[in-house]
Amino acid sequence: MAITKPTPLFPTYAELAELSLSDYPQLSSFLEKQPTWMRQHWDWAKEYLLYIGRNKSQHTYVRFRNDIEKFLLWVFMVDKQPVDDLRKADILRYIDFCVAPPVKWISTQLHDRFSLKNGYFASNLKWTPFRQTPPKYDKDRVLDPKKYQPSLQTLESTFVALSSFYRHLIDEEICFGNPIPLAKRDCKYLIKDSQVKTISRLTEQQWQYLLDTAVEMADNDPLVERNLFVIATMKTLFLRLSELSERQDWTPLMSHFWTDEDNNWWFKAYGKGKKIRDITVPPGYLTFLKRYREWRGLSSLPSKGEQTVLVEKIRGRGGLTSRQISRLVQQVFDAAFDKMKSEHGVEAAQKLNEATTHYLRHTGASMEIERDRPLKDLWGSRDFPL
Repeated sequence: MAITKPTPLFPTYAELAELSLSDYPQLSSFLEKQPTWMRQHWDWAKEYLLYIGRNKSQHTYVRFRNDIEKFLLWVFMVDKQPVDDLRKADILRYIDFCVAPPVKWISTQLHDRFSLKNGYFASNLKWTPFRQTPPKYDKDRVLDPKKYQPSLQTLESTFVALSSFYRHLIDEEICFGNPIPLAKRDCKYLIKDSQVKTISRLTEQQWQYLLDTAVEMADNDPLVERNLFVIATMKTLFLRLSELSERQDWTPLMSHFWTDEDNNWWFKAYGKGKKIRDITVPPGYLTFLKRYREWRGLSSLPSKGEQTVLVEKIRGRGGLTSRQISRLVQQVFDAAFDKMKSEHGVEAAQKLNEATTHYLRHTGASMEIERDRPLKDLWGSRDFPL
């Protein structure tokens, strides 16, 4: 039996908190066509995601929403068994599905789930649960489902989200057991992949190409000053993408740079677990901070209490979202890959082709450790894992 194209199930946290199905005609129609128990499952997942949204970061909500949504779509459209009936073997079948999903469930671009049209939230027909990123040198960006391959990190994230969901259902006395830990233990993909550890970082040469490309692009186009600042900041201060982006409960400001009594610079970051940590700012980084501020028409260094948004929108007010910042970084990764590939070949530049924003954090921290910089200087007042 052919598997039809999936439909998005859950919007952003802010929209979910105020959701009325009458405002989502396609989603409402999809749920009405399902058996009663499937609609009940959607309600369970909705309550769980609202709990995540209230108690965790926006990034955590998005990550868990993505995994729970995929799982429910598989339950609704493929397996058609209630989640409280699933056992270890069923979960392993789901992981098999995630490793090789049907082509209709994959796209090469990131699409919004819903769009507001005529007062209603319309489901985006282009949205899919899985995303395949073709090689950047593939100009046609042809979708080949045989080449889709989730990373070890993606599979680990799936198990974490599903286990958390089942624990919630147990707490609510809906389920009486959690099949996820047993399935994870016997997952052949984790067992196989765990033998090879992929280091998510750039080499010194790749990093230099990335930085030089960002500087050159900014010299030629002033708007790229934001891209250069973001890349230098994430690499030098070992920041996560979420720590530079505007969130519901936090906006990074210029005043989050501050000096102590010895005139050492620090940066105040709001990170995982809703914890604030102070990060040491190396003197060499101030060159990039000054350059960025001067482009924005500000004084060379931040002042105490300055309320200027750290990474601003070009149009409108406020800071950038994680997705918008990721796009700025990706523009430079793409250009740096093309430049290094033309000068040294594809193999030498490959990590620039594979890299994500998280590579910057790993690259910066790894390089400082190799230079024997003390860990307490890397992480400031709090230790946290790479």
